[in-house]
Amino acid sequence: MTAHRLAVGDDAPDLTLPTADGGTYRLADHRGRRVVVYFYPAAGTPGCTKEACDFRDSLASLQGAGYDVVGVSPDDAGKLAKFVADEQLTFPLVSDTEHTTLEAWGAWGEKKNYGRTYTGVIRSTVVVDEDGKVALAQYNVKATGHVAKLRRDLGIDAS
Repeated sequence: MTAHRLAVGDDAPDLTLPTADGGTYRLADHRGRRVVVYFYPAAGTPGCTKEACDFRDSLASLQGAGYDVVGVSPDDAGKLAKFVADEQLTFPLVSDTEHTTLEAWGAWGEKKNYGRTYTGVIRSTVVVDEDGKVALAQYNVKATGHVAKLRRDLGIDAS
């Protein structure tokens, strides 16, 4: 079972989820700005930590080019808060414990790992434009090197 994947030009699904700091993140509040929405399996794991730190370290160049960043995982807000503190993350992380947003965005589905098949988060990144449309959708991305590739794909200088 593979979730329906988003494609360029699709309307971005609703994204209203609790944040690591106890607030609520609403994608609709970011209309008029471009948003990088990235989906990752688990806070504090090596690959997810590498990816989150790459986004943290690239945040100034992304924001300078008009992009906000939000990370989505099935972790609860408490685990996300610890991850934010441990890694000094400077962008919002949101909790989707019910997987409804992950499913709507095509980031939840069947995976294979070491010959085992299971259902979980498909590491993905979707860029939403100022009007709430999908501008870029990348699925099954690698944790290492993904942010650098994303910046290249978006034409954002590494400076």
